[in-house]
Amino acid sequence: MRCKTLKKTINMKTIFFFLLVLCAPRLYAQKPLPVVYLPENLTIHFISPEPIQYVDISAKELTGDLPLKNVLRLKLRDSLQSFKGSVITVAGEKFIAQYRLLPGYTGVATEINIMPEDMHPLDISNIGLSQNQLKGLALNLIAKSPDKRMEKVKAFGIKGQLNHVYTVGDYIFLDISYRNKTNLKYDIAELRFRIDDKKVTKAANNQSVEIKPEFVLFTPPAFTKNYRNIFVFKKMSFPGNKVLRIELSEQQLSGRIITLSISYQDILDADILPN
Repeated sequence: MRCKTLKKTINMKTIFFFLLVLCAPRLYAQKPLPVVYLPENLTIHFISPEPIQYVDISAKELTGDLPLKNVLRLKLRDSLQSFKGSVITVAGEKFIAQYRLLPGYTGVATEINIMPEDMHPLDISNIGLSQNQLKGLALNLIAKSPDKRMEKVKAFGIKGQLNHVYTVGDYIFLDISYRNKTNLKYDIAELRFRIDDKKVTKAANNQSVEIKPEFVLFTPPAFTKNYRNIFVFKKMSFPGNKVLRIELSEQQLSGRIITLSISYQDILDADILPN
């Protein structure tokens, strides 16, 4: 009886192993690439949700460029008859996508949106958040009413204000607004961010370091009454004898310049970005 049970167990293991071998190619087979048909004498555009970082075109019959940071333009060098098909690879900040290009015909789509189901995530260390992710977080913040009002400045009928400081990972989000109490429209020349000494004396050399935001939510050329924006920086630190100065300047010859100062303690008091 024991031998019969053992024989049955061995047979079951053999059958299981045999089925596993048969199914293995299906289990590990690569998902078929989505197909894009390339029409003759027409250009196709791949539209990415993120800025495109890398493109590989594996056929000499094709040529492409990036007219915009998130748009890949692709077309044939010669006639469609010489084109037998190809594979194209597009990589964003956080994804990679591949497509199989085949000869097309009149009426095929010439605008291709890179969809989530076509993307494979890229695990790249220290790359941080993508521009698309930063935009989503900034839009969530701008939808909230300013609540803290941490720093203020007034000059030339303009009031500048640091509404809030948030942090997520290695990023710092500054919520800043300006109010124009005059009847003159304010045409923005530039908005600069510098780390300066708190006190500037004639005897000392003022060492100023300009820093650039990783992301800016809006870029309006002017404002009539109210202006509010979200500026995102990578994690920063500076000594207590220095401040972060935000300088808003006007385009006119007698342009109004408004300087808002933010202390390092304001940065340290940043709140965790709400979900």
